Parts: sequence; structure tokens; C-alpha cells
Amino acid sequence: MPDKQEDANLILRLYELRREETMRKARDWFLTEFNPESIEELLAVMIGRDNAAYRMVSSYWDMAAAFVNHGAIDEQLFNDIHFEHIAVYAKIQPFLADFRTRTNAPYYLTHLEQLVRRMPDIEERLATMRRFMKRRLDAKNRAAAAPPAEPIVSAEPAPPTEPTSPAEPGANA
Repeated sequence: MPDKQEDANLILRLYELRREETMRKARDWFLTEFNPESIEELLAVMIGRDNAAYRMVSSYWDMAAAFVNHGAIDEQLFNDIHFEHIAVYAKIQPFLADFRTRTNAPYYLTHLEQLVRRMPDIEERLATMRRFMKRRLDAKNRAAAAPPAEPIVSAEPAPPTEPTSPAEPGANA
């Protein structure tokens, strides 16, 4: 069994992977743009332009969960530090059984599912995470639908501008 310092080092290495530019973009897309409301929407991502981002995020968290499930990282320490794996699972979980059946992938994301499902308060955590993500999406949609802000118009006249170059000889003034 690894000691706590080894666990911490593995967690820091996982964090470094999360900071990589492509992964950051994929995580941002997954957490803010990817909001499936049906199995069809989830399946459409698998063949669409966001397939790579989806796979990057989902496989990253399944890999990290496998490290925990196999004892390479202490489970309590991992769960105390991370919450994003819960958000990822919360988005996919409503469609996971159907996804596994339709794609003939019965073990898809099982490491992530096993880790998350062992949390004693997981139903409450999932509900809280889904409410948070819904409020965030609603706020984003309201902001996108709002009319553009009016420009600030000053009551003061604009200051005169200085010519940037002298007038050309022979030009009409």
C-alpha cells in the first residue's frame, strides 16, 4: 500500500495532466458546453466534432478512478481533493446504462462509476452537482439572450484630435 506522500505525488501528477492546454479546453467544453438531455445527444457527441474532447475528459477521470480503485491512491484523499469526477459522472450517469447497451461496451466508465458510487452521500452530491450545473447553464443562457449593453455616452464633447501627419502639398484644405 502506498504511503500518503506517494499518494500526494500521484495526485499532483494527475493535476499536471489536467493543466495541459488541450485538456483544459476539453474540460472547459465538458463542464460548460456539454449538457446532454438524452441518450441521442450523448451518442451524437461520439460522432461529432467534440468527440475528442469528450473522450479526453471521460477517459481521464475513468483512469484516475482506476488508480484509486486499485489502491494506487488513497480513496478518501482523492475524494477530499477532487469534485470534478462527480460532475462528469453526474452528466453521463442518466444515460450510462443505455449507452453501454447501445454501444456494446458493458464496462464503459466502470472505474469512475465504482468510485463515485462508493461515496456514502452520493445521491445528495449528485443532486447538488446537477442543481449547480443547471443554475450555471441557466445563467449562461440568460446572459446570451440579454440585449447587448448600451455604450456609455459621455455628455462631454470629444477632445480635438491632432493630425497624425502634415497635409500633403497641394491638397485641398
